[in-house]
Amino acid sequence: MAEEIKKENTEVKPADGFKPIPTGEQPQADSRQPAGRQGFGRGQGQRGGGFGQNRRPGFGRAGVGRGAPKDDIESKLLDLARVTRVTGGGKRLRFRAVVIAGDKKGKIGIGIDKGRDVSQAIEKATRKARKNMVSVVIKDGTIPYQVEAKAGPARIMLKPQMKGRGLVAGGAVRTICDLAGIKNISSKILSGSKNKLNNAVATMEALKKLRAKN
Repeated sequence: MAEEIKKENTEVKPADGFKPIPTGEQPQADSRQPAGRQGFGRGQGQRGGGFGQNRRPGFGRAGVGRGAPKDDIESKLLDLARVTRVTGGGKRLRFRAVVIAGDKKGKIGIGIDKGRDVSQAIEKATRKARKNMVSVVIKDGTIPYQVEAKAGPARIMLKPQMKGRGLVAGGAVRTICDLAGIKNISSKILSGSKNKLNNAVATMEALKKLRAKN
């Protein structure tokens, strides 16, 4: 009688629905689990066996930008300003960004856009600058002849320079010429305007007037 009581106390009663696995044996897959879902996260299964195993490059959050070709377009923030619009409900504050984009191989563009925050304004302006890129005539690292342009109150004059002179310009004119790939040029602001946006637009209009000489 004492041996039977001792034997009963040594036995471990398993929990409900739990089956202990003997040492040296592999667990069997649950038959209720559909095929392709087994081994989730370890690359097992016929379909969808591992997270991200069947994703295409550049598709979905895990592959953003991996398969996309890279371009040589550079962009610079030229100006950032806060603009306020007064409405019947009060003042609405937004940000205006002016971005210059170019590949330093003769293509340049300017983008102007607004956003609720700084990052949104810069992103939208950069997208517009890339979309509005134009080709600029460059000969031996400089422009072929002197040109002038006017945008609002701003007046800009651009003159070609010999090799090795560099960029004799400042502000918006220097940024645009640098991203366009012009190595030697001199400029002069004929008006008294200090507005970067007007000077940038006038510079772009001057570069658009350039034509290749036959």
